Amino acid sequence: MSKPITALAFDFGTCSIGLAFGQSLTASARELPPLPARDGKPDWESVQRLIAEWQPHYLLVGLPLNMDGSESVLSARARKFGQRLHGRTGLPVDFIDERLSTRAAKEEAHGRGHRGNYARDPVDSIAARIILEDWLRAQQFPN
Repeated sequence: MSKPITALAFDFGTCSIGLAFGQSLTASARELPPLPARDGKPDWESVQRLIAEWQPHYLLVGLPLNMDGSESVLSARARKFGQRLHGRTGLPVDFIDERLSTRAAKEEAHGRGHRGNYARDPVDSIAARIILEDWLRAQQFPN
């Protein structure tokens, strides 16, 4: 059996970027603390440290599409973030349709006792984990 494929997922936002790490062996992921962002820009040194620590094979960026599938202003910013990730790391970046992931993350957080103040207690990393687990289940990795 080959080694598991690993990925780091980013749920892009202008104030906070959710993070999750997962692997193909169990197609599961875990939430990591979100990265603070200033107008969508993270501390790139923190990003480099995360990549050095987790050593992912792939980077995933949630793509916030409109419900009709069209791109939004935030989609263009998420794509730019992903292009910068690739440029800084050389790792492959996949953009993942994240429609409904935030809704699912809020429902899951509510089940965990979240009080609904998403500005103070964001659910971005839950959304990143959901995006990553969906991606892992959809892949056809060799055994």
